Amino acid sequence: MSVRLLTVAQVAELLGTSVRFPRRLIEERRITFVKVGRHVRIPEPAVEAYIETHTVQPVVRRFGKVA
Repeated sequence: MSVRLLTVAQVAELLGTSVRFPRRLIEERRITFVKVGRHVRIPEPAVEAYIETHTVQPVVRRFGKVA
C-alpha cells in the first residue's frame, strides 16, 4: 500500500490556509511528517487524521434550554 506524501503547499491548500500554518504544525510536532532529504512531506492520512481530530461538532439546542 502506497501512501501519498504531500508538500507543505499542498497541505496548506487542502486546509485553506497559508503555508505558515502547516509549517508551524511541523515545527511544534503536532502533525506527522517525513523528511525526504532536506524536504518535508506530510502523509495524506496524517492530514485527514488532523482534520478529524480537530473537527468541532455543532451544539444541539433543545427548546427553552441553553446547551
